[in-house]
Amino acid sequence: MSFSNDKWEEFNAYIKFRKVAIIGLGVSNLPLLDYLCEKKARVTIFDEREKGLIANEIMDKIKSYGFEFNFGKNCLEKLKGFDIIFRSPSCLPTRTELEQEEKRGALVTTEIEMLMKMCPCKVIGVTGSDGKTTTTSLIHEILQKSGYCTFLGGNIGIPLFTKIPEMLPEDIVVLELSSFQLMGMEISPDIAIITNITPNHLNIHKDYEEYIEAKKNIFRYQNEDGILILNYDNEITKNCNKEAKGKVIFFSHKEKLENGFIVEDRVIKECDEGIRKHLFNGEDAILRGNHNLENIATAMAATKTLVTTDKAVQAIKGFKPVQHRIELVKEINQVKWYNDSASSSPTRTLSGLNAFDEEIILIAGGYDKKLDYTPLAKPIVEKVKALILIGQTSGKIFDAVKEELENEKKDLAIHMCENLEETVILANKLAKPGNVVLFSPASASFDMFKDFADRGNQFKKLVNQI
Repeated sequence: MSFSNDKWEEFNAYIKFRKVAIIGLGVSNLPLLDYLCEKKARVTIFDEREKGLIANEIMDKIKSYGFEFNFGKNCLEKLKGFDIIFRSPSCLPTRTELEQEEKRGALVTTEIEMLMKMCPCKVIGVTGSDGKTTTTSLIHEILQKSGYCTFLGGNIGIPLFTKIPEMLPEDIVVLELSSFQLMGMEISPDIAIITNITPNHLNIHKDYEEYIEAKKNIFRYQNEDGILILNYDNEITKNCNKEAKGKVIFFSHKEKLENGFIVEDRVIKECDEGIRKHLFNGEDAILRGNHNLENIATAMAATKTLVTTDKAVQAIKGFKPVQHRIELVKEINQVKWYNDSASSSPTRTLSGLNAFDEEIILIAGGYDKKLDYTPLAKPIVEKVKALILIGQTSGKIFDAVKEELENEKKDLAIHMCENLEETVILANKLAKPGNVVLFSPASASFDMFKDFADRGNQFKKLVNQI
């Protein structure tokens, strides 16, 4: 029996000849160009980059489709009179121009929100300040290895809006969702996960409270059938339990919960009324670090009602680190080099440091997201043999570590470098057999690189040239 997605068909009929704005020609919005042209929508493109910075093939497509366009810093001044506006995640819904259009009657949305509203199957969504990519990828891997047809999207994978016609009710969509994607969203996944919440992106969000409230949208619109998986060890996520409408499942590596999933002595256990069932031995995982055992426990909690434990364990055992997340690049003269470029906040770098017992040479620093580096200072003093700093945040990290060294009356070799190449050359001179060189910036990448992937790839290239 063939399946007909009524919501999708209704939207296809609605969008024809509508006045549509696309804000930002990023990855998530590009597939919309073909779709909207096919549906004969009247499209205007807005992008705050100058026209010369837009790829030629994209400009050729815009012109061939007859779309209007506005580029440059003040382009949104012309955002008036639209039926529907697809904003990029980086264009927050609190922008004055968007709020004015919404008051006038426009639907302000995103590719990911419309996907969630119209896809016919179960949606699993993962957010958090740390660990969301690995957790999302683990969930996807477990489901795929268990025989499900899955669609991976959001911050990773591919934009899924135009894949809706391929989706069937028995399939599963797995999404990694950032605060920027969740902000303003008025629908929540069937199964929602918050790995943790710590200060992040404070250079873009108005304040920490706005960031937290955006994260909460992942469960805010669930009903009593929804499932919410929360980190018991994080005070903010633990208290989200009070606002949940559906079932809550906690995970923890610090508490022996009566109910939920715990990491105890590197073993993942499911707790039911105080009875603990051994699920997975962390020694069997390729992933390093206690934070990754938390990610595994979270993924097992998320897939608990969908797959058998045996299938989940089989998938987890073969799961390799996602690129740029404590990724072993190479071993040179008995020194292991790890690329952790995705660690763009102090808490993520802290997890990276805690993943090793060996002496560490840490390369850190980058674009400033207005975060506090004080909590990272003590772990650096305790675990790092030599600290190599670059980028905008190098001074902030230096000051925090220097203060901790003075408090503890300890010494640590701290080096300042101009670029990534210098750091790799220096780290190679400093490292001794048995050491680990960890590139974990604790900062964003935009001061020197296109993004964290570009940063990580350049690091790997330099290491492989040694």
